[in-house]
Amino acid sequence: LSGKPPVSPLKNFIAGGVGGACLLFAGHPLDTIKVRLQTQPRGTCNQYVLYSGAYDCFRKTVSKEGVLGLYKGMAAPLAGVAPMMAISFFGYGLGKQLQQPDPNTPLSYSQIYLAGMLAGVFTTVIVAPGERIKCLLQVQSTAGQLKYTGPMDCAVRLYKEQGIRSVYKGTVLTLIRDVPSNGLYFLTYEYVKNLLTPEGQSMNQLSTPRILLAGGTAGIFNWVIALPPDVLKSNFQTAAEGRYSGLWDVLRQLVQEEGMRGLYKGFNAVMLRAFPANAACFLGFEVALKLLNWLAPDW
Repeated sequence: LSGKPPVSPLKNFIAGGVGGACLLFAGHPLDTIKVRLQTQPRGTCNQYVLYSGAYDCFRKTVSKEGVLGLYKGMAAPLAGVAPMMAISFFGYGLGKQLQQPDPNTPLSYSQIYLAGMLAGVFTTVIVAPGERIKCLLQVQSTAGQLKYTGPMDCAVRLYKEQGIRSVYKGTVLTLIRDVPSNGLYFLTYEYVKNLLTPEGQSMNQLSTPRILLAGGTAGIFNWVIALPPDVLKSNFQTAAEGRYSGLWDVLRQLVQEEGMRGLYKGFNAVMLRAFPANAACFLGFEVALKLLNWLAPDW
């Protein structure tokens, strides 16, 4: 058996970008539904709520805005998701490379988790402003008034009104959401891939359905721990200035008004999206990586 090729953070970067584009096309419609459910005005028992659930939100969005309504605000994440996943897989590749001087020595699961956490730190730089802009654009059509014409207009106006801090509002929550969940994301993917690899075979020979299963499962586990901070982040980033004094205040108000269930708002939309979107992401990544290894084995 020839030795395994060393981990190439550069190849991971390019293949991650391909994976990110696949993730977005598969998952953005349910992301729009998730954000609209998370940020809709809170109704009391006898008050009318805008959407009763994921399917109701889907139905109303399509009937009011057409199918393209589900792809609202996609320009910002497309400009952000492909580079974000590229940076995520780059950070993961770098984390593995730093802990693995010899490519033939397998990494332990705790090392894989640490490499995944590094990916989460790397991505926050792009994710935090991108998500703030995305959430504001997705919510404005629900509110009925169009304050921003698009992602660039939104970014420029946030910067003009309150400087760079406003653009990066919600960064700490993004870190709380992404660092542990990214570790679990990559750990689950590697673990399930390992589990599905027949005795005596290499993980590189895994069939497409098995890669899809591993990627989809990783997406589900990622969101199980990422959703509560994500709900807090969506509320914090779309709230009027001065509505919350800080992170604890968002948590306190949300739990007070809706109980612990409020932290898992949009759960169905997230879980419906997590499997296909992340299955598509990892498949795109693996196919692109194989192609790169074939085209440029020495990179």
